[in-house]
Amino acid sequence: MEYKISLLDQSPIYEGETAFHALQKTVELAQEAEKWGYHRFWVSEHHNAEKLAGSSPEVLMAYLLAKTNKIRIGSGGVMLQHYSPYKVAENFSVLSALAPKRVDLGIGKAPGGLPLSTKALQFGTVNDGEDFEKRLSSLYELLEKNSPKIIR
Repeated sequence: MEYKISLLDQSPIYEGETAFHALQKTVELAQEAEKWGYHRFWVSEHHNAEKLAGSSPEVLMAYLLAKTNKIRIGSGGVMLQHYSPYKVAENFSVLSALAPKRVDLGIGKAPGGLPLSTKALQFGTVNDGEDFEKRLSSLYELLEKNSPKIIR
């Protein structure tokens, strides 16, 4: 039986270090995971977390894709309730165009941070989470149906 093993990194900021140090350690870990034969390297989305540097998985993923050669890079999960499914589809379509067959989109439903950050992420909107299934369905449709407005 064959197993595919992946790692999840949250880019922790240790005492006396900065977000820069944390993100450099994430890059190093992704590069080591690639050397060790891991299948995928996941990054997380946490907002307003003083000790975690990974608040934007799409941006971090782009950097990791540029700093590695073959390991799959994924979001361990984009908090879809905060974002337009169309924008998420565009972001991941661009990443996939830059690194074909190496990008994985993970979706999450947790707040992704404290109430203050949730309110900030949903600025000007009211989102009680009731439309999550509709958002997920819309995202899936945008990605699967090869919408002409989304880069493939």
